[in-house]
Amino acid sequence: MNGGKDRSVEVVIEGLEVFAHHGLLPGEKESRQVFRFDLRLILADCPAVDSDDIGGTVDYAKVAACVTGAATAHSFDLLERLASVTAEAVLADFPRVEAVSVRVAKPAAPMPCRVSEVAVLLERRRQRGGGL
Repeated sequence: MNGGKDRSVEVVIEGLEVFAHHGLLPGEKESRQVFRFDLRLILADCPAVDSDDIGGTVDYAKVAACVTGAATAHSFDLLERLASVTAEAVLADFPRVEAVSVRVAKPAAPMPCRVSEVAVLLERRRQRGGGL
């Protein structure tokens, strides 16, 4: 297929800001808040390293649109669920992606102390046989 050449790639998208309605408190669901996503997508075989063709990798803009869609389609109480749904959407929409790491941060989280943000980080891998 690739002549034994390593064509693995890690695609990184950092600081994707999405405005959505997530949170445990009722007020958090009423007003839009910013959520910041950092993504790492592992492609075990990326023909684009040889071909310079977008068809041999993932389109970064389409990944960003997928994440935005996943983050705005439903309202979740917890960042953990938001991150999980986002990872599942990326794996479902992009067959070249073998694994995805999603970090979702909430800069304006209601906390009893000052923090710059709260965040959740998780990784999901495609199951052998192509499933999620």
